Amino acid sequence: MKKFFVTAALSAVIGAGSLVALSAPASAAIVCNRVGDCWHTTARYRYRPAWGLIVHPDNWRWRARDARRYRWREHTGRGYWRGGVWIGF
Repeated sequence: MKKFFVTAALSAVIGAGSLVALSAPASAAIVCNRVGDCWHTTARYRYRPAWGLIVHPDNWRWRARDARRYRWREHTGRGYWRGGVWIGF
């Protein structure tokens, strides 16, 4: 019986810890450059002002009238889009 309670208590602690870990806010963002290339990032980086990048909150969406200006770009790793090329850092 004692083993059952110890196992149940341990399971509760692990479960509570998992909930805390999963509920931590993500530091994601949407970044766009001057020509309208936009991408998701999982961390907030310090981009140089000369790169002309705008960091938006993760829930940001462009308006319907801006649909021709912006486009989504996929990427791997850290970096930014410039001239249609992914520049990693």
